[in-house]
Amino acid sequence: MRDTRPFLLNTDFPRVRRETLRTVQANLGYLCNMSCGHCHVNAGPNRSELMDREVARQVLDLCAHAGVETLDLTGGAPEMNPNFDYLVEGGRDLGLEVIDRCNLTILLQPGYEQLASFLARNRVVITASLPCYLEENVRRQRGRRAWPESIRALRLLNDLGYGKHENLKLNLVYNPIGEFLPPPQADLEAEYKQELKKRYGIVFNGLFALANMPIARYGATLLASGRFQPYMQLLKSSFNPHTLESLMCRSTVSVDWRGYLYDCDFHQALDLPMTRRLSSRVHISDLLADPDLAGGEIYAAEHCYGCTAGQGSSCTGALGATQ
Repeated sequence: MRDTRPFLLNTDFPRVRRETLRTVQANLGYLCNMSCGHCHVNAGPNRSELMDREVARQVLDLCAHAGVETLDLTGGAPEMNPNFDYLVEGGRDLGLEVIDRCNLTILLQPGYEQLASFLARNRVVITASLPCYLEENVRRQRGRRAWPESIRALRLLNDLGYGKHENLKLNLVYNPIGEFLPPPQADLEAEYKQELKKRYGIVFNGLFALANMPIARYGATLLASGRFQPYMQLLKSSFNPHTLESLMCRSTVSVDWRGYLYDCDFHQALDLPMTRRLSSRVHISDLLADPDLAGGEIYAAEHCYGCTAGQGSSCTGALGATQ
């Protein structure tokens, strides 16, 4: 698999600086029960990288010391990490909003039968990947079994009250099947709600529309097909300067399974570590005594145009800025 990293390092992307830290996004490892074509960390069943208890403890310590508002758990399938429950319960004990970035199918796997109830009991916000409301498009991106299992999982979550009660939020994530930008998020959300309700009786709170990043598996596919440069040109020609003030990296830090820090999960996938005060690589333990990151410069590379193209793109969907 060809790596797009060498094609992304030389950039003219604008300089962006950090503000107050509000979200800690912890990648609990790259083990996953699925191997999706758009996955930017190349997660899958054969990956063995998993965050251990000591790093998980340091994640909670950072949340407490920095006074953050949100603990965002991702992977891989974060639920496959043995410390997932510890982080969820620890985050809730701190009064944090805890987000589980769930692939849905994990809820039906043997050994995870109580997972959905655990999430509901702890009022965890579920942000779930469902790249389309049409079966064929989901199959193309996530595999043959993804669609029926995703529908079953969504019905299970609805039965527990997700998408129906204010304190049980269920958000879905759309990303394009091909080399184009997401359509307007509000319009697409209305379509999703109408079609999923009509066809399957499924309800949810919100839809996040994310652009595909030209990295990892998706980037390798673009390179192999000769479509990498045209896609990069699309991202750059669609640059929206109004999105810069709302970029998630300004108030979020990404922690990898070893405890090293990055400006975002995409930088983590490319091994572009966050730097601070002449240090080449910052570990979460380095930040516990002094968690203030405000004013620090954020590392920029060409894929950053993926977050600033059109309506903008972040882990919480479109940035809501217009050109």
